[in-house]
Amino acid sequence: MAALARLLERLLWPARKEEEMEEEEGRRSPNRPQSLLDAPRCAQRPHGGAAAAWGLRFGASAVQGWRAHMEDAHCACLALPGLPPGWAFFAVLDGHGGARAALFGARHLKGQVLEALGPEPSEPQGVCEALRRAFLSADARLRALWPRGEPGGSTAVALLVSPRFLYLAHCGDSRAVLSRAGAVAFSTEDHRPIRPRERERIHDAGGTISRRRLEGSLAVSRALGDFAYKEAPGRPPEQQLVSAEPEVTALARQAEDEFMLLASDGVWDAMSGSALAGLVASRLCLGLAPELLCAQLLDTCLCKGSLDNMTCLLVCFPGAPRPCEEAVRKEVLLDAALGHRVAELCASASEPPSLNTVFRTLASEDIPDLPPGGGLYCKATVIAEAYSQFYQASRQRCVKGQKGAEEPTGAHSVSALHLEA
Repeated sequence: MAALARLLERLLWPARKEEEMEEEEGRRSPNRPQSLLDAPRCAQRPHGGAAAAWGLRFGASAVQGWRAHMEDAHCACLALPGLPPGWAFFAVLDGHGGARAALFGARHLKGQVLEALGPEPSEPQGVCEALRRAFLSADARLRALWPRGEPGGSTAVALLVSPRFLYLAHCGDSRAVLSRAGAVAFSTEDHRPIRPRERERIHDAGGTISRRRLEGSLAVSRALGDFAYKEAPGRPPEQQLVSAEPEVTALARQAEDEFMLLASDGVWDAMSGSALAGLVASRLCLGLAPELLCAQLLDTCLCKGSLDNMTCLLVCFPGAPRPCEEAVRKEVLLDAALGHRVAELCASASEPPSLNTVFRTLASEDIPDLPPGGGLYCKATVIAEAYSQFYQASRQRCVKGQKGAEEPTGAHSVSALHLEA
């Protein structure tokens, strides 16, 4: 993991410095620019669960990445009290200006949804209206607890599963994609100030849009919190500069439904919906557990250049891709070939190459059977581990050969793990 972190640091150094300069100008959040770390925090705690009786599995993971603070949150519930079997709730929240709003949503949004639904929800119209009320009620409750004048808010995307429908409710730029029959069947659309409907509401409430941002500062036009933008007199909550009213979609379930991926915007910064769907499907064919798949997906996005906090939550339906022996065989061969090529590059160099150099050399080569969507970036951990193992083995052989004497000057040593600029 340490080697992977150093690889990320060098691969993304130019992009990291560029965004750090942007944030110093105050463009990230309304009142408190968020600095970036000198090295990414790559630690993850993947977790998951399953409800075999109705064929649902889920996995989730999150990573702080380059950000100085973790502001994402999420929740998952495979059974909902008071509702029949087959109902489940999942949500991903992405805070800005602090984690308070995201953490509140992760803890309390489900309860607001259950309260709005009641014991016998009417599908689909009644459920859609209940989700709308739940978001607005959660925002009102958050406002009652919010320190006056304190900035901050959170985007949110939630999935409510019933035996007949998939309900998506979102506000802001946290997104969801549905894969059905091997293709993206639905994707949410971000709430940006420049969208026609959002622009009209903002202008009607007396606001302005500058540099594609609300009041030149906020990049999203719907969110929980952000109460400084919800002060227009005489206007209901859904007609303020920033609204907590979610966009709600009801999708009739089909046998071909494979999975739904919910993620914060740091994931979408690095990969498109179709690329993510392809990568997820390919990993499911390997038999990878949903939670481990999420962890691998976040590592891939880090390598591809995401500098934000990231959270992804994968919900698999009965029609999800199943393990395939041929896919597993190809993956094993690919990992072995990459390990062999890393060792070959290190052994043939007159001076120990940095891990960064090894990765960039591999990226310039035509390597067959790389994962769709993720490509070589999906294999960064495999490459980093092979690199580390090569130099550890080289050092051990050298120590044995010298019987405790100092290593020759020209020998490849473990110090090569420190990436040169």
